[in-house]
Amino acid sequence: MKIDILTLFPEMFSPIQSSILKRATDNGILEFNIVNIRDFSLDKHKKCDDYPFGGGAGMLMSVQPLYDAIQSVKKENSKLIFPSPRGKVFNQKIAKDLSKFDHLIFVCGHYEGVDERIFELFKIEEISIGDYILTGGELPTMVIIDTLSRFIDGVISSESLENESFSNGLLEYPQYTRPAEFMGLKVPEVLLSGNHKDIENWRREESLKITKKNRVDLL
Repeated sequence: MKIDILTLFPEMFSPIQSSILKRATDNGILEFNIVNIRDFSLDKHKKCDDYPFGGGAGMLMSVQPLYDAIQSVKKENSKLIFPSPRGKVFNQKIAKDLSKFDHLIFVCGHYEGVDERIFELFKIEEISIGDYILTGGELPTMVIIDTLSRFIDGVISSESLENESFSNGLLEYPQYTRPAEFMGLKVPEVLLSGNHKDIENWRREESLKITKKNRVDLL
């Protein structure tokens, strides 16, 4: 999968050059291209924002640099995404659907937003990562990329996907590793028993308890 990221602040994307995402790029599974929107500004000072017509607080990103930046990377099969609080709320299903595309383009907004005409010129899906406001689209873009990449073959093991939160409609059960006792706290005996059926039942029960406590809406 190729992922183009259009942003005013390319330096914010160093996290995708580490850990599992770096390994995926090294193995040729993912390809990232960070595009600086300022490079497409026709203003001599590379200005990419202006005051909104009709008044209001803050500045809006101008349509021309955004349009030219998108045109520079867009192909026939491209899927365009704009992280925005007015978009539909992101979840595992959306992440899985996005992972099936060959080419994604993320357009990172900033300031008070972007000129609405960019949505009239392109078919762009708006996605929200939650009911709160961030200073720009860079952080939610990284959240969405990190989530969807896990569904791409070869990025992580399929077993990890099967046993985590939301995979079966419940939150994940508690997990433990060595030592079997620490500061007087012991690992539940069932996990040391070797009885896979009992372990499976225990994990199911614990998932239900945690889901009832923290996310009853999932039940």
